[in-house]
Amino acid sequence: MAGAIASRMSFSSLKRKQPKTFTVRIVTMDAEMEFNCEVKWKGKDLFDLVCRTLGLRETWFFGLQYTIKDTVAWLKMDKKVLDHDVSKEEPVTFHFLAKFYPENAEEELVQEITQHLFFLQYGDYDPSVHKRGFLAQEELLPKRVINLYQMTPEMWEERITAWYAEHRGRARDEAEMEYLKIAQDLEMYGVNYFAIRNKKGTELLLGVDALGLHIYDPENRLTPKISFPWNEIRNISYSDKEFTIKPLDKKIDVFKFNSSKLRVNKLILQLCIGNHDLFMRRRKADSLEVQQMKAQAREEKARKQMERQRLAREKQMREEAERTRDELERRLLQMKEEATMANEALMRSEETADLLAEKAQITEEEAKLLAQKAAEAEQEMQRIKATAIRTEEEKRLMEQKVLEAEVLALKMAEESERRAKEADQLKQDLQEAREAERRAKQKLLEIATKPTYPPMNPIPAPLPPDIPSFNLIGDSLSFDFKDTDMKRLSMEIEKEKVEYMEKSKHLQEQLNELKTEIEALKLKERETALDILHNENSDRGGTSSKHNTIKKLTLQSAKSRVAFFEEL
Repeated sequence: MAGAIASRMSFSSLKRKQPKTFTVRIVTMDAEMEFNCEVKWKGKDLFDLVCRTLGLRETWFFGLQYTIKDTVAWLKMDKKVLDHDVSKEEPVTFHFLAKFYPENAEEELVQEITQHLFFLQYGDYDPSVHKRGFLAQEELLPKRVINLYQMTPEMWEERITAWYAEHRGRARDEAEMEYLKIAQDLEMYGVNYFAIRNKKGTELLLGVDALGLHIYDPENRLTPKISFPWNEIRNISYSDKEFTIKPLDKKIDVFKFNSSKLRVNKLILQLCIGNHDLFMRRRKADSLEVQQMKAQAREEKARKQMERQRLAREKQMREEAERTRDELERRLLQMKEEATMANEALMRSEETADLLAEKAQITEEEAKLLAQKAAEAEQEMQRIKATAIRTEEEKRLMEQKVLEAEVLALKMAEESERRAKEADQLKQDLQEAREAERRAKQKLLEIATKPTYPPMNPIPAPLPPDIPSFNLIGDSLSFDFKDTDMKRLSMEIEKEKVEYMEKSKHLQEQLNELKTEIEALKLKERETALDILHNENSDRGGTSSKHNTIKKLTLQSAKSRVAFFEEL
């Protein structure tokens, strides 16, 4: 009895020690997250948790991927997480990636987060941040592409930066969508390739994508030999390594192929089922959930549009205020310089007036002194004439003295007259200097009393009733929206759509110009077989009309295409 009790206690102790949770690491395309999961959780429980964390509702495009012995596999929704052939070492790692691709990204990707997960890493150009060398550490182009052109990294950076700056101000979601629209027209977009053999044993490639199944030559992954759209396929199944495709037309025989591994067949089947379901779903009316998401997306887009308009107006007002401030500062500096120059001119005028006044006074005193000396000389001459000279010698000397005195008196009279004229001229100069001083003081007074800034609270001009109003209070800017008519909002959205289409067209034209510009620098001898095939497709218009290429391949009947596949 005691042994039985001890056994039950031991069993109970072991049961308590078993962990009820385990750690999972989820690696997205731009971040890592860790979760504590319950042991009993299925794949759907973990997948739903990740989607909720990301705020993602368009979950049908994505999956959780892991690797088994160098083979890619996807977490099954209806199977326990730990029952998959994954490493049991914690944290158990899965990659959150796009499993299925849209046919038309612009029409199918509703949520911005969905669009962003398909395309990551983009920001707006800022000349203060994106200076020379900012792309040095970024892997913007594959090394194979860089080596294909006779261009240095600096040349690539210069062209990319110039183009980046040209699209400054474009919204991130618009830029990402333009990128996805370009990517979805490339031949290998969204295609999963698998090595297969037909019944003759010919090595081929099977391509699975959003449009259907495609058969490729192993040396050419760009242009399929034949294609089978999903709407022509009724059933897909496999047994061991053999895959069976049943066409929708029951009169057509099934066709089969073999893959390299059973595990690969499981992956092919998953991708076929998922892509087929999405293909059929796109051709039906939107579900209520999708309708709600699209309505919310439209509302969110309208809200963001209004927010962008508000920010644009605020930015414009800030820039105008900064320009006004700079202009006022410039005018203030100019007025300060003018005031300084006026002060200096006034000081010079005062100094000149003082000097002229002093010189005039000196000249006037000299003139008076000369006049006095001339009078004294005249008196001396008269005294000499009156003196009786007794002897002839004295008379001669006296006459000589008289003559010298007359000459001296004449010179003194001339000098006195000249000094008098000079005194008059100095008086006139003094008067002009004082007038210049008066004008300088008047200009300085005008500068000192001139207003340097506009009134702090100008009366704003009345705005139309449907335009939002702005209030500038101190250093703060407030923005008040008035009730906006939905019809006007719809017109704005429609106008934005037209502008977006024009931008998109302009972007395509710029891309073509860029291709033409760098084509001359391409090193033809470094082109690979895929490069040559891609160029040939581009010359035929294949890259820009991928759907048309597939459509041409399906012009023949399904029966003839099956027969063609069997004979490859």
